[in-house]
Amino acid sequence: MSAPSAPPSGSALAPDGLSFHAPAPPGGIAVGVASRSALLDDLGARLAAGRGFTLATLNLDHLVKLRADDAFRTAYAAHGHVVADGNPVVWLHRLAGRAVELIPGSELVAPLAAAAAAAGAPVALLGSTRDVLDAAAARLEADHPGLRVAVRIAPPMGFDPEGPGADDAIAALGAASASGLCFLALGAPRQERFAARAASRLPGWGFASVGAGIDFVAGHQVRAPVWTRRIAMEWAWRLGRDPRRLGARYAACFAVLPGLAARARAARRG
Repeated sequence: MSAPSAPPSGSALAPDGLSFHAPAPPGGIAVGVASRSALLDDLGARLAAGRGFTLATLNLDHLVKLRADDAFRTAYAAHGHVVADGNPVVWLHRLAGRAVELIPGSELVAPLAAAAAAAGAPVALLGSTRDVLDAAAARLEADHPGLRVAVRIAPPMGFDPEGPGADDAIAALGAASASGLCFLALGAPRQERFAARAASRLPGWGFASVGAGIDFVAGHQVRAPVWTRRIAMEWAWRLGRDPRRLGARYAACFAVLPGLAARARAARRG
């Protein structure tokens, strides 16, 4: 088995998660895959060959967390595949003169499950609750004939991606198969930190951090209507449904945008 793909050369993260320098503004590692088709072609080939990968889906909330969390930045730097999960990340790259495609993590669950089924690779679900995982597993296996959800782990509250529970999860994956696809729904930064650690011990496994994607598949959560996504207002729909949880988070996201935009414009001029 080959080791997980390494991040691009010279792509260490700046303290805020973006480094707007050449040759890949605005962030080198920040967004390393520009298109959905290129991503799925590469990950499908890796699943077929039993070669692992780590996939992170960068959004503005991650950029806020990356400013203050050294362990989170280290985990991101270990990811070989990083895509733009939010429109602000796409717009920042455009300001810096680099075109990237919006690739929400929740929209990758179905195509990656299809690729795993085609490759005969087992799938693992890690995160959320047992009821959600059972419902998601049933839906995925029904939608993708031949797919086998071999591992379902719903960790307790306070799951530590470097703790004994994480060691047990890694052992369970290794016992199930030498290679496969693991969907992570632990939330940031836990899912990215777990992926970076697990990939070093299970080089045949692919780890995809998909956030609420598993809950969407299970029907436990409902994604924003298509029309809100088309006009880049999914965030407002989500805020309206859960203002207590998301209000402070979105305020912090908006606060960092002016500085990131200024750096992106400076990178384009440079």
